[in-house]
Amino acid sequence: MVTYPGLPAPAISDWLSRDASRARYGPGTTFQMGKIDMLANTGTYIDAPFHRFDDAKDIADFPLEAVADLDGVVVRATDRAGRALDASWFRGREVRERAVLVHTGWDVHWRTTRYGSGHPFLTRDAAEHLVGAGATLVGIDSLNIDDDKDGARPAHTILLGAGIPIVEHLCNLGALPQSGFRFFAVPVKVKGMGSFPVRAFAAIED
Repeated sequence: MVTYPGLPAPAISDWLSRDASRARYGPGTTFQMGKIDMLANTGTYIDAPFHRFDDAKDIADFPLEAVADLDGVVVRATDRAGRALDASWFRGREVRERAVLVHTGWDVHWRTTRYGSGHPFLTRDAAEHLVGAGATLVGIDSLNIDDDKDGARPAHTILLGAGIPIVEHLCNLGALPQSGFRFFAVPVKVKGMGSFPVRAFAAIED
């Protein structure tokens, strides 16, 4: 599964297969041990400030309250005229102390060549607005929260510079209500990593 065009797919295999384990254990007792060789930027993943800044906090520095059980809000951006989502999409919305999930609908192109080009993204002023408005996490169902043609990566720079985690390659945001849910995107606690896959999910409140 290639997540980002040009980056290698993960290799998933047995380190110890069930058949091979028969020689290690008693009769009728078998085990399987798997092995995964992959980039940290695989599937749905979270970015920590260290992804952008060499002296910043990495994914192991995230306290659980920064990535789990967050009050969430969905910003619907499926009916847009172009690729760029500027600050006007977020003005007038209550985002303070919330996980802001941007629903672009781009996930319908997942695992097609279309997914890797022409994707929607946040502009510099959108990122600046979200920082100023007090968002605690920003996610998007797109290839990149930045325009992949812009080497400056302003959204990453501004959000991660403010200590705000970014979650990319989300999916199924259309199934969520606009608010009234809790969001979870918890990575494995590994030091020295700027990004890592997460099992992102939401719990809809009664």
